[in-house]
Amino acid sequence: MTPLMSELTLAAALPLFAACALVIGVVGVRLTGIVDDLADRTGLGEAIAGAVLLGMATSLSGIVVSVSAALADRPTLAMSNALGGIAVQTLFLTIADITHRRANLEHAAASLGNLMQGGLLLCLLSLVLVGRFAPDWTLWQVHPVTPALLLGYLFGLRLIDRSRDNPMWRPAQTLDTQPDVPDERALARSAVSLWLHFVVLAAMLGVSGWLLERAAAVIAVETGLGQSVVGALMTAVVTSLPELVTSIAAVRRGALTLAVAGIIGGNAFDTLFVAASDIAYRSGSVYHAIPDTVALWVALALLMTAILMVGMIHRERQGPGRIGFESVGIIACYLAGALALLLAP
Repeated sequence: MTPLMSELTLAAALPLFAACALVIGVVGVRLTGIVDDLADRTGLGEAIAGAVLLGMATSLSGIVVSVSAALADRPTLAMSNALGGIAVQTLFLTIADITHRRANLEHAAASLGNLMQGGLLLCLLSLVLVGRFAPDWTLWQVHPVTPALLLGYLFGLRLIDRSRDNPMWRPAQTLDTQPDVPDERALARSAVSLWLHFVVLAAMLGVSGWLLERAAAVIAVETGLGQSVVGALMTAVVTSLPELVTSIAAVRRGALTLAVAGIIGGNAFDTLFVAASDIAYRSGSVYHAIPDTVALWVALALLMTAILMVGMIHRERQGPGRIGFESVGIIACYLAGALALLLAP
C-alpha cells in the first residue's frame, strides 16, 4: 500500500468509496452505448459483445479489487468481492426485468448465446466449489483448479463462438422476442474511435477499482463490519454498478440480448477473479483461506444462475409491470445469502 493510502482514515475512506462508486456507475452507462455500437460495427453480435467486451470491461474494477486484496493478504475480501459480485449482478437482472414493460426479459432475450454463457458459468462456479473442498494442494502457491478455470473459460468462449456460427438450436420466435438487428447508425461510426472510447472508459474503471479496494479495507477494519460483509455487500455491489446501469440502459435502447449477455458473460468472466486472486495470494490456496459464509455465495450463485437458465428455457410470459418466477427466486436467494452473512458469528 502506498504511503498516502496507508494513512487513509475512515473519514477519508467513506467519501473516496462514494466517489469511486459514482465514477463506476457513470462510466458504466457510457460503455453500454459503445459496446452496442461495437457489436454492430464489428459483426460480433450482442450476445458475444455483451459477454466478452461489456462483461470484461465492466468487471475491471472488481478484478482490481480482488487482486489488490489478495496481494495485501486479505483473501476473505478478495473472494467475497468476487463471489458476491456474481450474485448481485444476477440480482440486477431482476431490476432490468422490471424496467422492460412489454414482457418478461428472460422471455424476450432468450438466445442460444445466453444459454451457452449460463452453462459455462455453471461449470466455472462448480470448479470453484471443487477447489474449496478438494485437498489443499498447490504448485508455486497456486491451486490446480486455477489453471482449470482459465482453460475452461477460454474453451467455453470458443464453443459459444462456434455455436453462433453454426447454431443447432434456436429459441421459438414470438411477438415479444427481440431480435439482434444491426443499427445503421452504428455501422456508420468509426471503428477506431469506438475502440479508443472503449479502452479509455475501461481504464477509468480499473483505476476506480484500485482506489475502492483501499477504501474498503479501511472501512472493514474501522467499522468492525469485517471483510466478508464489506466484500460481499459493499464492494461487490459498487463494482457491479456498471452491470446494473448497462443492463437498464441496454433495455431502454432495445438491446435486450445485450442486457442479459452483459450480466451472464460478466459473471462468467468474474469467476476469473478467483483464479487471479489465487495467483496473487502468496500464502497458499485462496480457496481454503475463506470462511464458510463466503463459500456459501458460490452455492447461491449456482442456484441463481440455474433459476435464470430455467427462466430462459421456460420463457414465461407476464403482463406489463410483472416479473416472472425466476426473478422472484433470484431475489429470494440473494436476500437469504445477505441475511446469513449478517447473522454469521
